[in-house]
Amino acid sequence: MTDHFPDGFLWGAATAAYQIEGAHDEDGRGESIWDRFSHTPGKVFGNHTGDRACDHYHRWREDIQLMQQLGLQAYRFSIAWSRILPQGYGKVNQKGLDFYSCLVDGLLDAGIVPYATLYHWDLPQALQDRGGWPARSTAEAFVEYAEIASQHLGDRVASWATLNEPQVSAQAGYLQGRHAPGHTSLDEMMAASHHLLLAHGWAVPVLRRNAPRAQVGVVLNLQPHTAASSNEADQLAARLGDGMQNRWYLDPLAGRNYPADVVAHYDRSMAYVLSGDLEAIAAPLDYLGVNHYFRTVHRSESTADAEVTVQVSSDKTEMGWEVYPPGIQEILLRLHREYPFPAYYITENGAAFADEVSEDGAVHDAQRVNYLREYLHNAHQAIAAGVPLKGYFAWSLLDNFEWAWGYSRRFGIVYVDYETQTRIIKDSGRLYTKIVKENRLK
Repeated sequence: MTDHFPDGFLWGAATAAYQIEGAHDEDGRGESIWDRFSHTPGKVFGNHTGDRACDHYHRWREDIQLMQQLGLQAYRFSIAWSRILPQGYGKVNQKGLDFYSCLVDGLLDAGIVPYATLYHWDLPQALQDRGGWPARSTAEAFVEYAEIASQHLGDRVASWATLNEPQVSAQAGYLQGRHAPGHTSLDEMMAASHHLLLAHGWAVPVLRRNAPRAQVGVVLNLQPHTAASSNEADQLAARLGDGMQNRWYLDPLAGRNYPADVVAHYDRSMAYVLSGDLEAIAAPLDYLGVNHYFRTVHRSESTADAEVTVQVSSDKTEMGWEVYPPGIQEILLRLHREYPFPAYYITENGAAFADEVSEDGAVHDAQRVNYLREYLHNAHQAIAAGVPLKGYFAWSLLDNFEWAWGYSRRFGIVYVDYETQTRIIKDSGRLYTKIVKENRLK
C-alpha cells in the first residue's frame, strides 16, 4: 500500500544552534549556559564541547547546498540568544543579527522556507548569573530578545517557535542536573517551567506584531505514557508521568491552568504564578510543534509481583530509547482529541544509531531507513484519522553535538566527520529525498 501525504504537506529537517554552529567566541557572541556547562569537566561525555561542532557558522552556504541536494522544502533552525544579545538583554550584537539575516536570505534564495526557533536551551550565561529561568526577569529579557529578532527577521521568516521543549529545559537543567545549568532543585524546576511558559506567552503578541504574515507556535516534546499493566498503581504512575511531562505544559497553553493532580504531587508553593500569567500563557497559537522520539511504560514500585501486560520492544536506538512507531500516531490522535490546537507539525523525529562510513564511502544506516519508514507510516495514519498534521521535520539534518552525550551519538541524515567537517548524505537521507520528491511512502 502507498501512503500519499496531502498536497502541500511540508517536508524539512531540523537543527539547533549550539549543536551545529561552533564559533562559540567569534564575532561578539556571548557565553551561554551550554558553553559553561560543557567546559566544566565531567559534565559532557568525553569532555566534548560545542566550540566547533559542525562549524555551521562558517559552512552554512555548504549546508544550504546539502539541503537543496536533499530536496528539503523547509529548514527548522534555532537562533543563539547570546549571539544576538551577548548579555541576554541590552546591547545588540549586529554581527549576530547579520549572520541569521544572511542564513535566512540564503535559504530563501535556495527555495527553502525558514522556520525559526528562538530558544533551544542555550540561555545566555549572564542571565543565568542573574537567576536563570527560575527568575521572572529572564522571561522579561526573552521578550526583548523576541522583539529584536522578529524586527530584523520577521519580514522573511515564515514560522516562529518561541521555545523548544521547555520540559527538558526545566527538568533536565534545573531538577535532574544532566543538562545546563546542572541544578537539582524541584522548586527551581517548577519556577523555571512557569517562567518558560510565561516567556512564550508574552512573546506571542510581539511576534505577531513584527511578523504579521508568519505562523507562531511553540514546540513540546510529547510521548505516550503507558501503564505496564491494568493494575491501579501502574495506571496512576502512568497518569502522573503524563502529567509531569505532557499535561504540565499542554494544559496551561490550552487555557486550563496547571493540572491539579501534578500540583498536588509536587506540593510546593507556586507563589511565582501572578495574576494574568495564565491568561498570557494561553495566547492563541497557529500550531503546536511536536517532538516525538519514544514512549514511556510505567511500572509502580508497589506492583513488582504483578503481571506485565505491555511488552516493551527490544529494538532500541543508541540512546537506549525504544523504537515504537505507533507512539507517534498515538500522541497525535490524543492531542487532536483532547486539545484545541488548530494544526500540528512534527518538528523533530529521528534516531541515533552507530553509523560508520563503509569501504564504498557511503553510510548505510539501514536501521534509520526502517525507522523513518515506520514512523512516517504512522504519521500518515494519524492524518488519515483526521489529525491536522501539516509537516514533518527530520531530526536531524546533521550529526552534531548531542548535548550531554557530546559527539558519541549520531542522529543526522547527513554524516559529519568532525575532524575534517566532511558531510556525507546517508542512505536515510537519500530515502528522505525520494519521499519528499514523491510526497509519499511506498
